[in-house]
Amino acid sequence: MRRALSSMALAVAALGGTEALAQVDVTLPSLDKSDGSPVMLTGQWFAAKTSANAPAVVLLHGCGGAYDARGQLSERMRDYAALLNGVGVHTLVVDSLNPRGQKQICTQKFGTRSITQAKRRLDALGALQWLATQPQVDVRRLGLIGWSNGGSTVLATTNLRNDEATGAAIKPAFAVAFYPGCAADLKRGYRTDTKLLLMVGEADDWTPAAPCRQLAEQAAGIKPQFDSYAGAYHGFDSTAPLRVRKDVPNGINPGQGVTVGGNPEALLRSRERLLKFLAEQGISH
Repeated sequence: MRRALSSMALAVAALGGTEALAQVDVTLPSLDKSDGSPVMLTGQWFAAKTSANAPAVVLLHGCGGAYDARGQLSERMRDYAALLNGVGVHTLVVDSLNPRGQKQICTQKFGTRSITQAKRRLDALGALQWLATQPQVDVRRLGLIGWSNGGSTVLATTNLRNDEATGAAIKPAFAVAFYPGCAADLKRGYRTDTKLLLMVGEADDWTPAAPCRQLAEQAAGIKPQFDSYAGAYHGFDSTAPLRVRKDVPNGINPGQGVTVGGNPEALLRSRERLLKFLAEQGISH
């Protein structure tokens, strides 16, 4: 086991060390409207080095937003942009918070949030339409990858029980959701024609694994692939130390906080699983 994990670590470390191409700031319209006009989103575009039209993905941040405390694109977003560029995939990071005047929504109770999954679904669909207009993008191979609240956006955008998803002009061919909140789409009923990979931590006390497992088992249409990681908490795909966030009012024990932080084995295995999934879809070179 140790030898296998060591080999995998070397492979993933090599990919994770790939530098993303120059970051280009972009502005694009959401399908969400404010006073009759589209909400204009900001984002960062990372074009892969490729001579032919290539697949492209939208990266959907969690409730903490796409940026760190210094206002720079977060380490997670930069790492995944580099990883994806390294396998020939264009990457677009979309910010759903700052254009609506907010920095984070983690400390807001679900029922009080003005930036809802309905709005974020429209952001994701708008981002897919923007990708489809880029001349270097293969419109047949567009995808979504989201984390936590952004993972829930992946579910909301690919669930054909939502009218916007069913009627979308541009739909994702593939999608990946890291530790999403699955309860809402489980209750609604999940049906999709998108190839989906769910990855969750078994110890997650913020967005628990059980509803996601049930969603994968009960889904109609194309069955999602489901991977879970023993002993892993929310945010397992990072090197951050474990800590309890008492400022988060949601989770399985409201008012008691939630546990967040990385898990070295889950980080490595989830990266490997992501790359395998992309290869299965003919996404990476």
